[in-house]
Amino acid sequence: QVQLAESGGGLVQAGGSLRLACAAAGRTFNNYGMWTMAWFRQAPGKEREFVAAISWRTGMTDLEDSMKGRFTISRDNAKNIVYLQMNSVKPEDTAVYYCAASTYRSTIYRNYDYWGQGTQVTVSS
Repeated sequence: QVQLAESGGGLVQAGGSLRLACAAAGRTFNNYGMWTMAWFRQAPGKEREFVAAISWRTGMTDLEDSMKGRFTISRDNAKNIVYLQMNSVKPEDTAVYYCAASTYRSTIYRNYDYWGQGTQVTVSS
């Protein structure tokens, strides 16, 4: 099993920055090299959408096109933490942000087996 716990959400003004963190734990996760970690988000009334993903082993990243230049995903292998740095945030970034883990490299949420509880990000205009 893998346990994921997000933190760092909150209220931020448009144009500001926020850093989300996802702490991963669990016996299965000890072999962290096999995992892809990702961030998804879901706004009220909308489907869950891909934000960014990173390979634990290689550090290779994928980022949704609309977020390139504003968001960055990174990892700290020693601490088993994945970060999402959000800069120049916009009101349309308001959503619940979820951390997820998969043994596949994917931008599709159905391919992710483990999920955190989510953290709310609200961007005021």
